[in-house]
Amino acid sequence: MPENSQTLFSSSASITLSSSFLDSGKEINSGLSLRKYIFITGGVMSGLGKGITSASIAKLLQLSGFSVSCLKIDPYLNVDAGTMNPIAHGEVFVTDDGGETDMDIGTYERFLDTNLTKNHNITTGSIYQQVIQEERSGKYLGKCVQIIPHVTDAIKGRIRRLASEWNAELVVVECGGTVGDIESLPFLEAFRQMRLEEGGSNTLFIHVTLAPVLETVGEQKTKPTQHSVQELRRIGIQPDVIVVRSREKLARETRQKISLFTSVEVKSVISNPDAKSIYQVPEILHSEGLVQTICERLGLVPRNSDFSAWKKIADQFIEPAEEIKIAMVGKYVSLVDSYASVNEALAHAGAQFKSSVKVDWVDSQEFEEDPSRLSKLDRYHGILIPQGFGKRGSEGKILVANYARESAIPYLGLCFGFQMAVVAFARHVLGLIDANSTELDPSTMNPVIDLLPEQKQVKDLGGTMRLGGHDIDIVDGTLASKIYQKKTIRERHRHRYEFNQSYRQTFEKSGMRFSGFSDGGRRTEILEILDHPFYLATQYHPEYISRPGKPEPVYIHFVKAALSRKLAILA
Repeated sequence: MPENSQTLFSSSASITLSSSFLDSGKEINSGLSLRKYIFITGGVMSGLGKGITSASIAKLLQLSGFSVSCLKIDPYLNVDAGTMNPIAHGEVFVTDDGGETDMDIGTYERFLDTNLTKNHNITTGSIYQQVIQEERSGKYLGKCVQIIPHVTDAIKGRIRRLASEWNAELVVVECGGTVGDIESLPFLEAFRQMRLEEGGSNTLFIHVTLAPVLETVGEQKTKPTQHSVQELRRIGIQPDVIVVRSREKLARETRQKISLFTSVEVKSVISNPDAKSIYQVPEILHSEGLVQTICERLGLVPRNSDFSAWKKIADQFIEPAEEIKIAMVGKYVSLVDSYASVNEALAHAGAQFKSSVKVDWVDSQEFEEDPSRLSKLDRYHGILIPQGFGKRGSEGKILVANYARESAIPYLGLCFGFQMAVVAFARHVLGLIDANSTELDPSTMNPVIDLLPEQKQVKDLGGTMRLGGHDIDIVDGTLASKIYQKKTIRERHRHRYEFNQSYRQTFEKSGMRFSGFSDGGRRTEILEILDHPFYLATQYHPEYISRPGKPEPVYIHFVKAALSRKLAILA
């Protein structure tokens, strides 16, 4: 903590407003404070960790006693993230209310330990769709519909409506992409207008940039930050705070130079160096005095100062005693963010056992080309087949699911991994050689995985899958009941195909048990194999609800089984 942390934190029943805020001329109705907005933009390049920075800032404010919500803006023209390729954009995160959103919504949920909604993610497509629908309905009769004011008004309306619906005292609004992107200009203009409308005491601009180091000179370079801020100024926005990403902590000279050339106070140039764990970032930003800077700018005094519970969680991810090796077999292996929530859920579970989980991404197609390569999986402590779509690589996944069963390697299948485990069992145990999913082979004589009945009339792909949270009933006396210790759980879904229950009796006679059902028993949600160290698959996505310090139970038991395999191998 900074030296002045004792003055930074104090206890109060409501937000305390500084005299400078009261002098701003804004009235406070019925004793309630005005809502405040923090706008976060990015410069230099994408992939700096702007989402983690935004989530960390929101977490710090939450820990300081404020009610906080986050909103992610994605400037692409897609209405939502549902039809985007994970290799290009990262995973599609699904909210409980069925939204297919940007992966940063998952980051926000994990940091804030709060379920968000589809309304926490805004895209250009969704804004234009709204404006066009309003124009068609006659809202703008007699007017020429334009970017300003109609599109910008729609953006501001969505931001304010979210703040109101969630009764948030502070809203952290992250704009995706980088300053200078054509797509983001309407959103930045909306931010600029909100500064004028809400006032400087109720809005704060934080700009996230990069200070690279050239190996030849070993010096932290400030030009990328300078140029990025200049571009932001041309749009009409002067940042109040600059958060600088770098490999090492910013040198004093670097900080002073950035301050000089960006007209930002030195204390508001925040160093955000690489961390061993993303869950350390709030502590790093706090040590830089960011909470104090934000509160001074917005005229606030925090209510709480106890960060010990979060620090205890974050410390679990540092210096683990063991390393567990998991093979994640899929086809989106070229981008780690394709399975961001799965990676985090594994890390959450590993931390419970003071272990790190090292994930090797294995392309399932290599097993199709040469099945003898399956033996490479013997060196892993567990095998995981995650979500996915389409025929490419599916035969390799089927081989892997069967190999894990035959070799007694702990196996976890998620969504598509559930379906591939069903197909593998049908072929290799039941002898149904042509068994398949109708997604992969519409003409199969044994459709053990088939299209959901309500999907048969669906033609559009966007937003039409079985999405969001559903209650699941757990069968007593099963591994699932041991894992969850509950009769009913709630999990999130994203799929069109499901287990064909006309085959259920045949499967269960041969050793596969189905232990979770939803929608009055119509949907099969969990499978497990008897007499196996750990073989379980879920049609739902347990990773979406896993949180640091609160791992999803399936992941805990999978990692526990993997750790047992490791100890057995060492013995």
